[in-house]
Amino acid sequence: MGVLAVGGLTLAACGSDANVEATGSGDSAATCEGKSPITGEGSSAQQNAMSNFTSVYSGVCSGKAVEYTVSGSGNGRTQFVAGLVDFAGSDSSIKEEQADAAATRCAGNPAWNLPLVFGPVAVAYTLDGVDDLVLTPDVIAQIFTGKITTWNDPAIAALNEGASLPTTAITPIYRSDSSGTSDNFQRFLSDAAPQSWTLDHSSDWAGGVGEGANGSSGVAQAAAATPGAITYVEKGFADQENLTAAQIDFGAGAVELTSETAAKAIDTVTFSGDGNDLALDTDALFASKEADSYPLVLSTYEIVCSKGYDAETAAGVKSFLLSAANEGQEGLEAAGYVPLPDSFKERLVTAINAIS
Repeated sequence: MGVLAVGGLTLAACGSDANVEATGSGDSAATCEGKSPITGEGSSAQQNAMSNFTSVYSGVCSGKAVEYTVSGSGNGRTQFVAGLVDFAGSDSSIKEEQADAAATRCAGNPAWNLPLVFGPVAVAYTLDGVDDLVLTPDVIAQIFTGKITTWNDPAIAALNEGASLPTTAITPIYRSDSSGTSDNFQRFLSDAAPQSWTLDHSSDWAGGVGEGANGSSGVAQAAAATPGAITYVEKGFADQENLTAAQIDFGAGAVELTSETAAKAIDTVTFSGDGNDLALDTDALFASKEADSYPLVLSTYEIVCSKGYDAETAAGVKSFLLSAANEGQEGLEAAGYVPLPDSFKERLVTAINAIS
């Protein structure tokens, strides 16, 4: 199918596993033109959203298909740069040397980072008898660097007065594959807890303690199966495994992870990219201390050529993305995502229409 799957799961637009019901073509923003199937690869964080997008697209555009391979953001960007897929799914924007290589793949034109959906990241744990836990970014950083090793540590106890915290050892579970979620989580710790997280941030995990697992579903399953475990994973995957998400005190009181608190954080996000490159200023987001706001939110990008596709590929990519940005957003909240705010959607659609 023209996709190199690296231990991943391929999602096809068959309509059988979607979380939303496909509407008729008359309700669609898609043109239903161009290449079929179009191919993508990358982020597992957007796996459930992509399942929605591909299924809805096949429903509104009869005979059109999308094949998306879940292999991690780093692999997705690599396959896109190599010209093996039409777009990459990534939880981090493409940048620096890889952006230069992508421009070569795009016939000398820049690649654009287009955010399709936002997924709040839960700091999720498994601890018998503890269903209401408060952490701070600084304490989280100390847990994931191995400075705090038991659940009854004084730093945790001070945040949870009156709670009965066990002596259970803490087992951090991290992504072993190249992951945009790891990149964003480490960026969050750098921005929100700079004194305790002094490690580098990239798609590879730098923490050095705990146990690794592959993919978003992998870390969620590992955390669910390990007493005393803690992990960072998108809310939808935490919900699937019935993991408990910690409340986080970002500096203005403990905040529960909900669609409302995540949406409040997203409303403050600004763009760092130029023109139709819609890369976001995540440093400002992650450092936010606004009350009743949950800024630990992952922005999910589709990375595309601004120009340089052949005409059929350009039309197919545009048609699919227009569907995903509009009717494809329906039902995402039930899957643990925060659908695009209207202001984002307007700018995103302008960028999609500019692809050529």
